[in-house]
Amino acid sequence: MVGIRLASGVVTPLIKHLFRTEGPGAGLVSDPVRLSPYAAFHEKGTLDAADLRTLADKLVAEALRTPGERRLPPGEEAGVATALAGTLYALGDITMGDVQAVRLDPVALARQLRKAAPYLGLSQDAELFYQDLLEVTCLHVLHFFTQRSTFVPSTLVEQSRLLHETVVKLDALLEQLLRRDLEDAEFERTYLADIVRTHSTLTIYGLDLDPAAARWPLDVAYISLEATTPLPRGTEDPRHGTDDPREFPGRFGAAPAEDVLTRIPRALLRGEAGSGKSTLIQWLAVSAARGGQGGRIPFILPLRTVTRHGERLPRLKDFLAAVGSPLAGEQPPGWEGRVMRAERALVLVDGLDEVPEAERARARDWLANLIGAYPGNRWLVTSRPSAVRQDWLADADFEELVLSPMNRTEVADFVERWHEAARTGHAGRDADLNARREQLLDSVRTKPDLARLATNPLLCGLICALHRERRGFLPSGRKELYTAALSMLLHRRDRERRVPLPELAEEPQLQLLQRLAYWLIRNGRTEMDQDRARALIADALPAVPAAARVLGDAPTVFQHFLERTGLLRTPTEDTVEFVHRTFQDFLGARAALDEGGLGELARHAGDDQWADVIRMAVAQGRPREREELIRVLLDQGSERSLLLALASLEYAAELSPALREEVEGQAARLVPPADITHAQLLGRLGPLVLDLLPGPRQAPTEEEAHLAVVAAGAVASDLAIPFLARYCDHPSPVVRETLAQLWRTFDSRQYFSEVIAHLDPPPDRLTVSSEAQLEALDGAAPPVIFATGELSHRALTDCLRRVRLEQLTLFDNRLLTDVEFLRGHDTLKSLSIAQCEAIRDLDGLIGLPLESAMLVVAGSLPLGAVTRSWRHLRRLTLEGSYADWSLHDLDPHVSLRSLRLARATPSLERLVHHRELRSLSLGQAPDKAGWEAIGRLQQLEHLELPAAARLDTPDAVRVPSVRDLVLTSPEPVRVPAYVDWAARHFPRANLG
Repeated sequence: MVGIRLASGVVTPLIKHLFRTEGPGAGLVSDPVRLSPYAAFHEKGTLDAADLRTLADKLVAEALRTPGERRLPPGEEAGVATALAGTLYALGDITMGDVQAVRLDPVALARQLRKAAPYLGLSQDAELFYQDLLEVTCLHVLHFFTQRSTFVPSTLVEQSRLLHETVVKLDALLEQLLRRDLEDAEFERTYLADIVRTHSTLTIYGLDLDPAAARWPLDVAYISLEATTPLPRGTEDPRHGTDDPREFPGRFGAAPAEDVLTRIPRALLRGEAGSGKSTLIQWLAVSAARGGQGGRIPFILPLRTVTRHGERLPRLKDFLAAVGSPLAGEQPPGWEGRVMRAERALVLVDGLDEVPEAERARARDWLANLIGAYPGNRWLVTSRPSAVRQDWLADADFEELVLSPMNRTEVADFVERWHEAARTGHAGRDADLNARREQLLDSVRTKPDLARLATNPLLCGLICALHRERRGFLPSGRKELYTAALSMLLHRRDRERRVPLPELAEEPQLQLLQRLAYWLIRNGRTEMDQDRARALIADALPAVPAAARVLGDAPTVFQHFLERTGLLRTPTEDTVEFVHRTFQDFLGARAALDEGGLGELARHAGDDQWADVIRMAVAQGRPREREELIRVLLDQGSERSLLLALASLEYAAELSPALREEVEGQAARLVPPADITHAQLLGRLGPLVLDLLPGPRQAPTEEEAHLAVVAAGAVASDLAIPFLARYCDHPSPVVRETLAQLWRTFDSRQYFSEVIAHLDPPPDRLTVSSEAQLEALDGAAPPVIFATGELSHRALTDCLRRVRLEQLTLFDNRLLTDVEFLRGHDTLKSLSIAQCEAIRDLDGLIGLPLESAMLVVAGSLPLGAVTRSWRHLRRLTLEGSYADWSLHDLDPHVSLRSLRLARATPSLERLVHHRELRSLSLGQAPDKAGWEAIGRLQQLEHLELPAAARLDTPDAVRVPSVRDLVLTSPEPVRVPAYVDWAARHFPRANLG
């Protein structure tokens, strides 16, 4: 018996080895086809032709036994099986390595086998049946190899090898990326430093300074101007009913021009010549280079430079070369593309109007293609107002803005800064300079004609320089101003500095310079090659012998213009341009008149690049020439030529009364203007349009009244104030809102007393952006004030002694460190503070009778004592790091209607004490106790949460009162998981 048992113990394992059973494999198929023989001394590790034929036959037979309509015509079974087996054997015996080579993917294996298989020769039905069966067959093949005992070790070895290869490649890639990132970072530091070096100064027009001192630091020179978008007719002001000042000004109203791109990702900014467009470009670029503007990388593209030879607009990789950057070619390959793809770029396209009109459509396509390829960046395009039609870039989602003329406050600020820059350190001279400054400030305030001229930085600079030169006597008109400025630049500077150079009279210099200007105008350019400039001078010198006699040949004359006059400059080593387009237009008009070119001027009346040239020709022409030119403009009959004729009247010192009346009569058909753009263009023609615009009784519709007010506001002269005052009691809220917005354009005190104080009903909210406006407020002021900008503690204190406010917003003020000026202000019901980062003390708010409060203040400020003192509070918004604040820091009798905690969310357990709460917004997901408190708010209608709150919501939470549910998330929230969650916990809510 023992022997039998022993034999049995030896034989049983032997039989199990000889008759090996298949392992379970990977479970890829539910009923695998057995391919290994029952008796095998060695496990089968390959599938040969016989195995594959067996597999093909069995799977074809199995597929044909499937219930339903037979997919294969009778008699074709063998052909399909043969084709299938042939395909499987197309690469020979199939081994473990074959399936590992396709990463264990049956679809990839089928594709590889099919590619190597011979022509099948099957019918259409049979081939479809074969194609469906091939992937199933490969799945069985893969399952077979997963049953091998060597599958796991072999696969692990293969995966280890692949993993090693991947790690090696990743290491190489990471090293390459790190090296590239370091190269990019190093270049960017150099590039940004070059932007600051190149663009952080401005020319001081008319100052007798050494060349090293004749540049004005941009930080000192830059005057913050206003960019506006008109409030569309019938559009309600979105600020009404909100306490969040960050919604102001949004997509309407007014804002500092330098803040445009913080609110609008794509902007087309229109502005007149000399209005500060290029200076704004410089400011934005330098600000970005110093870490502002969200740390973006600025690309400045002055179109006059990049298209100076008629070249195609530059590709991305050519941006630096196109503008003549000294760093062009030093940037790492592909750097520009990486910046744009990372959405880190600030693209500043300056001077769309300086591209010839025929090429602007191509410029638009160029811009659209760039934006389409790199949409997430910030874009600013500047242009003169009439260069392109309204909504020219609307398809690319550009917001259109207008750079406003300088108001009284900005002009005074400019005059102060100009005279500060002109200081010499010599006591006597600086004392005289101070006297001139005060005299000029008084003149700008009291003389309407001078105030009409001082509307932009260029003209203000010229006025300052001429006022200083002429000991307080100034030209009375624009023509005289430019003539005097040219005289100052051409003739006086070197003489007064006693530079030992041959003296050349003004007229020969003007004759030569106007040839350059007229060539540029005729060719639609603002830059030319220096070689061409020398050639033009050489051609003209025989007719101007005084210049050749005093200075010499053409290169010498050209060098004199560059170095001594201050009228020409070299943007690149091989090009030249006038220091400002206005001088080019003035001299070009002079050349046209000298050459008898009235016909050529008239032919270009429809080209916006010639508009200023034609006006300057009217200003400089003889009476007969003026009349002929204006007559031709009238005869053309177009709206554009008629507007140009009307604008030219201001420049016509002498003109027959009949022709003047005819122009004004025909211009009446342009009134009321058709839209906002036409209204603004009409207003810029000056006070003469005030007699054409309809008064309230002549403007029967709200639209006509609104456009009349916009046009009068664009006049930007205090002469428009009496006209605007006639609309104070207009029934349209849009008209009255526009009147309130225009306040900053005019003399603050006069406009307040004649317009603001008489608005009936008074404006819902009055915006104050200057201390002059604060000083103008009195007891007639509306009880709701939006105070924005650098308003001082003193000015606010003085104002609040006179004005009893109910609502106050303090926005974007970097001067205030406390709010003591609000202490004891017992009428204040609503307060909002945002972007006032310097505030460090809120104690002045203690005890105020506030019903609504919004505080967005930087720093960790103690707030408990402040909020505990607000016994009437109903609406509260907090954003920032407030030290140890919680709902316990509210008066126990307070019951909130609205609560917004935009960042850190404290414990919400005490929400149950605010059963009247109707709106709740949280910056972080509530914890379990917070959810329980929310679930007990039976009057809650609006709920805003981060999307992550979905993950930790207790099942028991049900808030059927919620009607408006907002989830803040970078991803769409309409996916089923969010919808199901919302339906479960907020069954009546609309998900947004």
